[in-house]
Amino acid sequence: MSDLPSPGRRLFLKSAGAALLLGVSKVGFAASSHVVAIRIWPSSTYSRLTLESNTPLKYKQFALSNPQRVVMDISNVHLNRVLNNVGKLVRHDDPYIKNARVGQFNPTTVRLVLELKRNVTPKVFTLDPVAGMKNRLVLDLYPAQGHSNHHHDDPLLALLEDYNKGDLEASQPASAPLPGKAGHDRPIIIMIDPGHGGEDTGAIGKHKTREKDVVLQIARRLKALIDKQHNMRAHMTRSEDVFIPLKVRVAKARRLRADLFVSIHADAFTSRAARGSSVFALSKHGATSTAARYLAQTQNESDLIGGVSMSGDRYLDHTMFDMVQSLTVTDSLKFGKEVLSGMGKINHLHKKTVDQAGFAVLKAPDIPSILVETAFISNLEEERKLRTSKFQQQVAHAIFSGIKAYFAHGAPLAPKK
Repeated sequence: MSDLPSPGRRLFLKSAGAALLLGVSKVGFAASSHVVAIRIWPSSTYSRLTLESNTPLKYKQFALSNPQRVVMDISNVHLNRVLNNVGKLVRHDDPYIKNARVGQFNPTTVRLVLELKRNVTPKVFTLDPVAGMKNRLVLDLYPAQGHSNHHHDDPLLALLEDYNKGDLEASQPASAPLPGKAGHDRPIIIMIDPGHGGEDTGAIGKHKTREKDVVLQIARRLKALIDKQHNMRAHMTRSEDVFIPLKVRVAKARRLRADLFVSIHADAFTSRAARGSSVFALSKHGATSTAARYLAQTQNESDLIGGVSMSGDRYLDHTMFDMVQSLTVTDSLKFGKEVLSGMGKINHLHKKTVDQAGFAVLKAPDIPSILVETAFISNLEEERKLRTSKFQQQVAHAIFSGIKAYFAHGAPLAPKK
């Protein structure tokens, strides 16, 4: 159980099932769980460790002090190469995990120990197989409550805490005053939502381009353009490679009283021939096309892929769909039309009108919201373009132009008290 070195390089380790298991001759071992992958996702908001196995994992989790540690005893598991390499997954810049080590605690139990850099509040849950992933055991490490003034320093962390307690719905909308003077001197606030993140990679191109990486780069470029305007300010639902639940993305926009919400994606399709840019808004009455319905279904699976604990989460089970006002959807369509016009100047349009479906991430009842499919990452030529700084900047400019055009054409600003 000695410490293992922790190079600053995250590795994705997979075994080939039983072939990589250490030789164990115990009767009944075939029925035990095989851990086939371990992933660690560090971020400034929280760090996540995921164990993926061929069968559901049973565990006990507890804490030890001097030094601070989180311990998980995992039943019916034996050490294999994947588990033995967990120490190599810890990055030196992980804000929460100092190192990780593992050992065969008894003949049927593996003990995983995470030594910590600071006090944490652990949240552990399991996930059923989805989207090619097997059974998962997830450990999220949040800064301990009361450890810092993070409710003021990190509004996203505060929302995630509310979300995990099932209190997110009650916390909306926010009452915190906006910076600057009231009235028309208040900056226009744009919430930029780079899709996916962390465990949820989004679509992956033939040349291994990951949607979550490309859209984050585009989002950062768009934020830079917006922040140069004296009367605008941009915020992002995530600014790093971290998984944020769909409802928390919406809640952050409402907490910051955003005037517009833009979710950025680069989707895939079964045919590599599919190409072009698209813009989507929420539909109150079903999808306006089969493609829009299909896309909404796949995007709404993000929480299942990224990993959300469903237990006791009132907000996740509560739909805001009926609360969406017709006026908000109408404004979303106007906003989407302006962005689609800008996208048409830099890329082929997959559809020349704004499509609609029941996207969960577009369900803020009081914020015009659109989802931009920048290009098809499954199309070889568009994947190549998505990787280039030039096209990423062109997309950012196109969306930015749509934002300016929307307000230039007399779009009303919501009253901000």
